[in-house]
Amino acid sequence: MISIRLAGGDDFDQVWPLLRDVFRAGDTYAVDPDITQDAAFTYWMTQAAATYVATDEGRVVGTYYIKTNQAGGGAHICNCGYIVSPDARGQGIAEQLCWHSQDAAAALGYRAMQFNFVLSSNAGAVRLWQKLGYATVGTIPAAFDHPDLGMVDAYVMYKPLSQPK
Repeated sequence: MISIRLAGGDDFDQVWPLLRDVFRAGDTYAVDPDITQDAAFTYWMTQAAATYVATDEGRVVGTYYIKTNQAGGGAHICNCGYIVSPDARGQGIAEQLCWHSQDAAAALGYRAMQFNFVLSSNAGAVRLWQKLGYATVGTIPAAFDHPDLGMVDAYVMYKPLSQPK
């Protein structure tokens, strides 16, 4: 049974291998593939408004963060990043994390969620975000130098959030 809860600093020992492997692959996140563990901790855990982990019997099988997308007049829109453990993929965990993040973001006062850089080559993510109601509101041509595919487009995807009652 998957449970999702706020992450604590002690969770990072299990979160780091997930981040490290995804960032090192260099095919989904616009993050330096050589990012250090300390820099990844700052990026994922401390620069976020909130970071969550999905656990299965105490083992972290996924994680996400919520960050304010822009300052000032744009601070009502958040951005999220998600990672699911390779051995837990295909079980609906990313969808659970996304639904959870929408509720958590609304509870934090955000009125919309925007994914700034969804690679066109990441078909699974694009398909899931569309299924969950995100609209592609822009395309950045040749935005990402994919290690296998060369230059690929990135999408900006957006969804208004329902506010808690």
